[in-house]
Amino acid sequence: MSPDEIRALDLLSRVSYGRVATSMRAMPFVAPARHIVFDGHVLIRLHRGLGYHRACNGSVVAYGADNLGSDAETVWSVQFTGTARITDPTEAQLAAFGQEPRAVDGEAFDPVFMRIEPQFVTVHTLDYTSERQAPAPTLPSPVRHLHHVA
Repeated sequence: MSPDEIRALDLLSRVSYGRVATSMRAMPFVAPARHIVFDGHVLIRLHRGLGYHRACNGSVVAYGADNLGSDAETVWSVQFTGTARITDPTEAQLAAFGQEPRAVDGEAFDPVFMRIEPQFVTVHTLDYTSERQAPAPTLPSPVRHLHHVA
């Protein structure tokens, strides 16, 4: 594994939810998913009733997660692109996923699990630390008068 892949997996393990994206009948979609990092792989849990797993299974997907809204001084975003496959999780993996939601859109939650084999990994960071450089001084803007001609 490359250093970027290791860093991405580490960051991903710090949050519980992300978004999976692919296309269904030639139309793109993005769906929320619960994820875990296990043995260098990303496993996601979706609700079977939405049918998104059928579009993802055997297809190239993008899976992204971030710490936006965390008030951290460094905001990060991770994206994995790779092939997704339906999988049966082990007992240890099920335990790592934790509690399931009771319902999705009023329908009883029925989990389906997918494993993503990352082929491309990107990590982006936004630095909001207080040690910022002062902005360059700006020159005063010239005054412009607009004239309306009838």
